[in-house]
Amino acid sequence: MIKQKIEESQSKRGGAMKINGPVDLLAVFIATGGGAGLIPFGPGTWGSLVGLLIAYGLIAIFSLDVVLLQNVLILASVILAAIGIWASTRAESVFSRKDAGQIVIDEVCGQVISFVFIAPYLVRLGSQWRWWMIPGFLLFRAFDIFKPYPINKLQDLRGGFGVMMDDVVAGIYAAVLLSLALLFAAG
Repeated sequence: MIKQKIEESQSKRGGAMKINGPVDLLAVFIATGGGAGLIPFGPGTWGSLVGLLIAYGLIAIFSLDVVLLQNVLILASVILAAIGIWASTRAESVFSRKDAGQIVIDEVCGQVISFVFIAPYLVRLGSQWRWWMIPGFLLFRAFDIFKPYPINKLQDLRGGFGVMMDDVVAGIYAAVLLSLALLFAAG
């Protein structure tokens, strides 16, 4: 069983990197979430942790102005999605594999998206908002792993768009469920 899981994990990993210049190097740096995707076990979880840290930092910095926070989280998500499409398209060529396991910018982006609706609840939550990062992380990982419809179909899209869109939708699903949980818990 363990051997089978290791073989499945390795089959998702791309081949040796074929970096052709600084643009490929930048694309790989972005696509791997600053190197998190190069960790040989659980790269998607490590990528999600990078996204969690980004979301945590943004919430901590902008928590006093919930409107600004809401806009910053949305803007960060859009920027991550846009650069993720470019970087993962290029990284697929570098790793010689569609959606290679090392590409985790999609998890980084999806994890940030999972917190876009937290801003309206910050006033009522006070310092307790930090605890809500855990269910946000777990919800996103669950949607990313189990891929309910239509997430499972979005992976089939071509290039970086296919790499990113399944995790964008997983992040949206997680954001909606997290906001519903916050609505009932903070109400």
